[in-house]
Amino acid sequence: MNQNQQQDLPREVRVGVIGVGQMGADHVARISARIKGARVSVVTDYFQDKAQELADSVPGCRVVATAEELIAAEDVDAVLIASPGKFHKDQAIACIEARKPVLCEKPLAMNPQDAYAVVEAEKASGGRYVSVGFMRRFDAEYAELKDAIDSGELGQISVINCKHRNATTLPGFVDSMMVYDSAVHEIDAIHYFLDEQITEVQAVLPLPGPRADEGQHDPMLLLFRTESGRIVTDELYVNTDSGYEVRTEVLGSEGISTIGMGITRVTTQKAGGSWGGAIPVDFRPRFVAAYDAEVQAWVAAVLDGSNVAERSATAWDGYLAAATCEAAETALTTPGFVPVSVQPRP
Repeated sequence: MNQNQQQDLPREVRVGVIGVGQMGADHVARISARIKGARVSVVTDYFQDKAQELADSVPGCRVVATAEELIAAEDVDAVLIASPGKFHKDQAIACIEARKPVLCEKPLAMNPQDAYAVVEAEKASGGRYVSVGFMRRFDAEYAELKDAIDSGELGQISVINCKHRNATTLPGFVDSMMVYDSAVHEIDAIHYFLDEQITEVQAVLPLPGPRADEGQHDPMLLLFRTESGRIVTDELYVNTDSGYEVRTEVLGSEGISTIGMGITRVTTQKAGGSWGGAIPVDFRPRFVAAYDAEVQAWVAAVLDGSNVAERSATAWDGYLAAATCEAAETALTTPGFVPVSVQPRP
């Protein structure tokens, strides 16, 4: 990086946020209260009154009518996309064309073809602008487990067992949503932990639990096979009526490691030899520190000119997740393993 490029870098990243629903509003609060080196300068949302109400609570923040206007704004250095997933592809490509770093909440796109279009657009730009919001990469336990795998401490890894549990789901949460909204995080975690692609996936559908909606297969088990022949299981149970939990167990030849057991890292011993701890009702308390670390790393990368943080999921990671989810959705109605079709990396 030359001296002129260094002088062009912002001293404070002015972030534009597209979409101020649950996740967007959380990110606005995060950047405003807990992130160094950044402030929210512009927001937009389909519901303009909601966007205005939020902007009024953030000093120096204004509202624009469209995502296109926000991306082009002179007082926006970087963009955080938290709009509905169907808009992500076009908005991410617009950020690339505007040469503005973008942190896009998952999914990168609604299907592999659109996600690949983002990958190609970034390749054509000659730079790296896209980070995808798979926040577990910034969770302390996930990072520690990743280090243990990479260092060889656990020896040869043959099997990984994952568990993903929610207290309840909204009406209409069908089987495919269990793949695209829940299992997608384990899918990215597989790529993160093992640095290899998933080649095929199988769905196993047990007897549905008593709280499953009509037609919903809950719990559900997904089996993934990777390039080297490793097997990863993902047990999904999204109507436990208890709380939000994610666990990962790695079976290695030199040791077995498990994360996600502590949740809040506070346990209470009770009379009779039992013990218990608090379980969060949803994902936000569990991963609030990971979200903070993810956004802080992204802001730091923008400030130093590297555009994307080293540990962040890239556009390619977003594409791999989309391709694997498509195969997993097919597996819901197809016996045996379904191959994951992946185009060449540009």
